[in-house]
Amino acid sequence: MWKTCRLEDYPAPTSQRAEITAIILALEWALERHDELDTSPRLRVTIRSDSRYAVDCMTSWIHTWARNGWTNSRGFEVANRDLIERASDLDDRVCEVGWAEYIWVPRSDNADADALCRKELDEQEAGDWFRP
Repeated sequence: MWKTCRLEDYPAPTSQRAEITAIILALEWALERHDELDTSPRLRVTIRSDSRYAVDCMTSWIHTWARNGWTNSRGFEVANRDLIERASDLDDRVCEVGWAEYIWVPRSDNADADALCRKELDEQEAGDWFRP
């Protein structure tokens, strides 16, 4: 006997969503590592990205959007609001115990990060992603 169901509607995957998700994962990782420490040093997080969109979200636009009820300058809901709000919450948590900075780097200077990402994705696709 088979049962069918409709999957929830998810926003379309885009490079901008992936870029904000990468920031979320980096902030979560930094907070988790900080929480594992026996001491409580100031947390310093530096995120470098070749995405102007992601860096501008975190450094220029995020506070204005929050003040404006998450609407953009044209009066529409901010694209990727769900992820940007999550990143904002994590950034706030980091700032409670230190600081975070977001630095844009040219794509040509980000080749090592791109290569590492492609390698990881290739391993996951090959089924080698489970590492006990």
